[in-house]
Amino acid sequence: MNINLSGQRILVTGASRGIGKAIAQQLSEAGAEILIHCHQNKEAAKALQQSLPHKSIVVSCDLAQTEQVIGWLPGLVKKFGKIDAVVNNAGIAIGVTDSSDTLDWFSVWEKTMAVNLNALAIICKEFVELAIKNTNGRIINISSRAAFRGDTPEYLAYAASKGGIVSLTRSIARYYGKSGIKAFILAPGFTRTDMAEDILGRYGEHFALNDIALNKLTEPEDIAPMVALLCSGLADHATGCTIDINAGSYVH
Repeated sequence: MNINLSGQRILVTGASRGIGKAIAQQLSEAGAEILIHCHQNKEAAKALQQSLPHKSIVVSCDLAQTEQVIGWLPGLVKKFGKIDAVVNNAGIAIGVTDSSDTLDWFSVWEKTMAVNLNALAIICKEFVELAIKNTNGRIINISSRAAFRGDTPEYLAYAASKGGIVSLTRSIARYYGKSGIKAFILAPGFTRTDMAEDILGRYGEHFALNDIALNKLTEPEDIAPMVALLCSGLADHATGCTIDINAGSYVH
């Protein structure tokens, strides 16, 4: 099966490293023009841009700052042209113990929700408004296995934010499908990325390996091909569904 994304312009958030970087590489190899979103890792984003086989543009936004996120996507469309698909990959996972001071605990909750859910929701809302005019658009939201099986007490905010992504994506798929909008959820588990290092550092890689069905951790490159397939239109009838790429770490 040949996946050809030529002519598509795709925004990938959190694309400077980890899963987002692998997704950007896969989509570019399939012919898409990539908007590489980053915030602090601008040098890494520029290095990725130089390595991609097709046109790409580095775009910046602090997803923790709501005032920056509102209007950001329409601004990109005005500057660069129509965006065909959005891959909402950017996310944070901040550990905080349940015995922490409540104000400290809640500050982690607020920041996690701001990046993982609020920014994603704004991007989806504004993308849908624009995509409806073209009667075509695809959203791929990166959730987590934590949305379905929960997480440890240190990562309650992370699990809750990822659960919100699931409900939001399903609602978009259900109620905007006849307007040409398709929306999908990917649920990775432990994936070997910089962000996962904090979790693996706390519990050890053996903890992660004991929790999955395979003998090796998922790599970002294991997730990226599915995103390319979803962007291609070859799997549009999977709209609204969750695709588990977490090495069998939970069963519905």
